[in-house]
Amino acid sequence: MLSGIGATGIVLIILVALLLFGPNKLPELGRAFGRTLREFKEGARDIMDEEPKPRKEIRSEDVHVQQSAKSDDTQSSTKPQE
Repeated sequence: MLSGIGATGIVLIILVALLLFGPNKLPELGRAFGRTLREFKEGARDIMDEEPKPRKEIRSEDVHVQQSAKSDDTQSSTKPQE
């Protein structure tokens, strides 16, 4: 992002900001920028966490095996024990 700006460019930007806002206002602006950036990152992280997870593909054989296992369990629990 800032690969085209060299050290002199950064110094120039800092000097212009210092002249525009003054030495008392710069720390306040830096804190506000930091808070804004932190809130943006947290919001982006929340949005990424809300995305649906990829679902495991279910094959019809798996469903049949699971259903037969459930029916075996229900049949064995309804039979009186000897």
